[in-house]
Amino acid sequence: MTDVQTAASRTVNTVLGPVAADDLGVVSVHEALLFVVPGAEHAYDITIDRAEIFEILARKLTEFRDHGGKTIVDSTGMFHGRDVKLYEALSRSTGVHIVASTGMGPEEMLGGYFLTPQTNPPTPWPAEKFADLFTKEVTEGMVVPRVERRGAAGLVTTTATRDGMTPTDESLFRGAARTALATGVPVSIRFGADALHDLDVVLDEGLSADRVVVGDLDRKDAVAAGAPLEVARRGAFVALDHVGLDDDDAHLTDRERAALVVELVNAGHGNRILISSNAIGVAKGQPAYDLPYSYASRAFVPLAKSLGLSDEDARHILVDNPRDLLTLR
Repeated sequence: MTDVQTAASRTVNTVLGPVAADDLGVVSVHEALLFVVPGAEHAYDITIDRAEIFEILARKLTEFRDHGGKTIVDSTGMFHGRDVKLYEALSRSTGVHIVASTGMGPEEMLGGYFLTPQTNPPTPWPAEKFADLFTKEVTEGMVVPRVERRGAAGLVTTTATRDGMTPTDESLFRGAARTALATGVPVSIRFGADALHDLDVVLDEGLSADRVVVGDLDRKDAVAAGAPLEVARRGAFVALDHVGLDDDDAHLTDRERAALVVELVNAGHGNRILISSNAIGVAKGQPAYDLPYSYASRAFVPLAKSLGLSDEDARHILVDNPRDLLTLR
């Protein structure tokens, strides 16, 4: 196979079908389009007006596109408002590629169906059941309750309990890794108490580190433990994914994030850095987080450049690294 043929065969799953990996452009890798806290749709004081939601998200995605953005990754997983039909319409309307995700977690956000299967005594779902669930969302299409499947998930996302990984969390992580091995999509993890421990769980399944992105690595506890540098050394992607959150005691400031980006680049890990904002386009059941999807590229990257980041390294972070992560393998 020639290099041209190899490049032409590299694709990424989007809600409108596979697209050439080289067509992704500037990518924001950890964002939320519609985020609905499970059960909030039934609350008396919350309305779900899909036409209104479409208009809000279309406006925000257009702003992202107008500032050079081309691909948004919705990393919320299965049960936090994911609306595949809505995302298809948004992508067609705005021209922005949308990569949707399968997966779930942490344990406290799972419904009882996944926590108390009919065993005696009740035990967590085994990893292979989660793997089967997630794999079907890649190979057969994402579930649209209750009657159909549409599109193919472009990544598996899961989160560990903040105080430390539980047995159910471990099943989720191992199931996510097995899905990645079976389908070629990457895994996005948000760690609980120990980033390196949680990364090791998915690597223990035989998954290559370069198929994993570890999120939340701009938390102060992660930085104090040296986790961003060590995650990069192990070959996984480092997501500094709260860009724009500048007044939170648990996270770095943007200037500190930018300094960390430059530090990682200088250590030889410029090909392992990803940035995004964890912005929420429309939130139901929790406070809004109304940060533009373009913030990382139009505001944070210039800040990092003022601290020494080169144009070439900025392109790696915004274009090349997320493309390499999301490409099916």
